[in-house]
Amino acid sequence: MKKKMKKYLANIMAKRRKQEGFTLIEMVVVIAIIVILILLIVPNLIKQKQTAETKTASAFKTTLQTQVELYKDEHDVPKNFDELKKGDYLTNDQIQKANKEFILENGNVVEKKK
Repeated sequence: MKKKMKKYLANIMAKRRKQEGFTLIEMVVVIAIIVILILLIVPNLIKQKQTAETKTASAFKTTLQTQVELYKDEHDVPKNFDELKKGDYLTNDQIQKANKEFILENGNVVEKKK
């Protein structure tokens, strides 16, 4: 009886050692699960990116308007963003970005129409 049990257990252990990799079906199932997860995540990431860009643009517009107001307190109403360079109200990078995205109308910062 002991010999049969030993042989039986040895046979089971030998079978387990032979099965080293995954079957094709197991791999397909794992890949399908990964694809489904990606399909669920990507739209949310795109939406979050758009939301972040919108909030960044809004914050930059607020910063520009604040600097224009500070400039108006010490000088006249600026005609363009380049005048804000005089008193170091904006950096050169900010002025370049402002000129691309916004315009000044009577001292108010307004988005350019697209």
